[in-house]
Amino acid sequence: MATRVTAEHRSLTFLRTAVALQTSAIFFQAATAGLLLSSSHGEVLHSAGARVMYGASMLYVLAAILAWRPGGGSPRPILYASGFLALASVQVVLGIAHKPSVHVPLGVLMFGLSVLALGHALYTRRS
Repeated sequence: MATRVTAEHRSLTFLRTAVALQTSAIFFQAATAGLLLSSSHGEVLHSAGARVMYGASMLYVLAAILAWRPGGGSPRPILYASGFLALASVQVVLGIAHKPSVHVPLGVLMFGLSVLALGHALYTRRS
């Protein structure tokens, strides 16, 4: 019983950390998007941040699966994480295609949704 509780606690902590990393990476992307307009280094930082954000979205999916498996809880976080990964994929494609009229609003939406997911993950308790 204690081992199960410890595994659930670890997986929930991993989920919270993954969502926090994703939210931070998306916020970094917003900051570097502003640098794109004013600095030659902005493109390099934004490109590197995109890779980190995409990796963080994949990590979020993994963490959601691991948080669901030990406790047999709701698979809903897996759906949220997969949705974020899909949005991140669209975001990368739009960025490469230089479509800021869709890329920027989608980034704002992703940041808002990630903050909501982080709040939900931080205040969710396992029984």
